Amino acid sequence: MENKEELYNFYAMLDRMQYIQRWGLMRNTRQENLKEHSFDVAVIAHSLALIHNNILKKDPVDPFLTMAEALYHDVTEIITGDMPTPIKYKNDQLKSAYKEVEAQAAQNLLELLPEDLKGDFTELLTPDLSDEKRKEVHRLVKVADRISAFLKCLMEEKAANDEFRSAKESIEKSIHDLNCEEAEYYLAHFVPPYGMTLDEISK
Repeated sequence: MENKEELYNFYAMLDRMQYIQRWGLMRNTRQENLKEHSFDVAVIAHSLALIHNNILKKDPVDPFLTMAEALYHDVTEIITGDMPTPIKYKNDQLKSAYKEVEAQAAQNLLELLPEDLKGDFTELLTPDLSDEKRKEVHRLVKVADRISAFLKCLMEEKAANDEFRSAKESIEKSIHDLNCEEAEYYLAHFVPPYGMTLDEISK
């Protein structure tokens, strides 16, 4: 049992996600912060897991674990900041170095928790990908992250912001290149209404 008077800074630190803006190198018609992005990815990842289980009838994954990992998937950026994708993945050396920074940031965040909670959050922040089913959950979260980025590009384009045109094309191609049935279903059935008006989606 932990000391009742001891304070833990983990959730207060997570609250800082609202101050981290994404797409920092691009002109945005509407800013997107890390906190709202994480919610979007969690919703999409949960949907992908349900599509995986109930529509595609694949070997079931835990939709709630998928949603939880997605909710926390970018928390290390509280410490590292949102590094632009072209820089993060410019070459293998930078990619490897950034992964090390992310791993250290995850450990720093885990130290802000009581001992009795560290195990559960270790599973979310640094999942064991040697397990095939756990690896599948992680894959769906990664796909959801890309879909969220694609939707951001769509919304900016809808607002007549041409800044995101090439990013939208690149991200859309990267999603199709994954040959992910869950993503293809989501793109075909759930994405088109994002371009509709409130009256249209309320019918």
